[in-house]
Amino acid sequence: MLILYYDCFAGISGDMNLGAMLDLGVDSKYLLKELGKLPIDYYKIKISRSKRGGITGTKFDVLVPTQKKASTHSDLKERTYRDVIKLIRQSKLSANVQNISLDIFTRLAQAEGKIHGHNIEDVHFHELGAIDSIIDIVGAAVCLDYLKVGKIISSPLQLGSGIIHCSHGTLPVPAPATAEILKGIPVKTGLVPFEATTPTGAAIIAATASVFTDKIDFTPEKIGYGLGSKESSVPNVLRLFLGKLSTASVNSFDTETGDAVVIECNIDDMNPELYDNLMELLFSAGAHDVFFTPIIMKKSRPAVTVSVLCDLSQQPAMEKILWLNSSTFGLRSYKVTKSMLPRKMVKVKTGYGVVNLKCGYLNGRIIKSKPEYEDCKRLAREKGVSALDVYESIDSIKRNKK
Repeated sequence: MLILYYDCFAGISGDMNLGAMLDLGVDSKYLLKELGKLPIDYYKIKISRSKRGGITGTKFDVLVPTQKKASTHSDLKERTYRDVIKLIRQSKLSANVQNISLDIFTRLAQAEGKIHGHNIEDVHFHELGAIDSIIDIVGAAVCLDYLKVGKIISSPLQLGSGIIHCSHGTLPVPAPATAEILKGIPVKTGLVPFEATTPTGAAIIAATASVFTDKIDFTPEKIGYGLGSKESSVPNVLRLFLGKLSTASVNSFDTETGDAVVIECNIDDMNPELYDNLMELLFSAGAHDVFFTPIIMKKSRPAVTVSVLCDLSQQPAMEKILWLNSSTFGLRSYKVTKSMLPRKMVKVKTGYGVVNLKCGYLNGRIIKSKPEYEDCKRLAREKGVSALDVYESIDSIKRNKK
């Protein structure tokens, strides 16, 4: 199987991604020809060779007129999500390129809409939806379609640190939209004092990568470096590997794997009413799972084992919550490897309303699905029916589709 591996040790942006794709071997003339199928004008593309931290790579830049010159060009106006969909659908790009592009843009619009309180159709794309980002996103889709890889894998994403200035004001790094897009994806922070991963770069990874890991068994055949704009002590580059997986490795990637840590303690002297608040605090801080197990301790005392599953980077925060909000005097922890089915959320329209359905995949096909409980509970209350009625309506739809 042909595999594309994103090594995001210094983050990722839309232009870094296209630079790395070209450096990897994507035909620049083909990319420019495909981008020419978009019904937009008034931009130029500059492709050059340069260095960042001693590493030679490809720099990709989209050049657009200044704000003063742009005022006379309709192509440079702000666009809504609805406008972007129309622009891409009206192009002569292939169906696959269109679908990948729209998946990436949808993730951006959903994140922006949630952060700023807008309906997705009315989200205005400022710098992230201007011509350069349309080129970055559609260009990413063109390159992926050109490579025709069987699987895309990514390392954890470096986010950087500090603050950024944009149309929404002064924001922390990562930008709120970036953080929203990357929920459930392993990240790192603090390597460089600037925004290392942009919302566009985050959306490209979130929409296309199916596995996130630092540990992978593959044979690299080509390597590409895409250069960022800033200079830093760490080479500001995105590295891509194109290679092949052995048959054994292909089978191992039927499921997603990742490293995590389990933190535990045994408690026999805490007011039972406090466990609910403890669990809520741990989940709010980002724990993947929290569970309580009844046990019998020395002198036959009934007790509870508190177990917390989280990313390695979250361990200090989880331990602090346990110290401050439980009666324990000690904690233990151990590293684990998680294996998870690739999953996707799909919307199902029932007679009571729309419910999000979590679908699990194995070897490319759905093997199980589960409606989101909170959706079912909300619709049951809104419609004056039981949650069981909502569940049964979803089961009926699933049976009729078989």
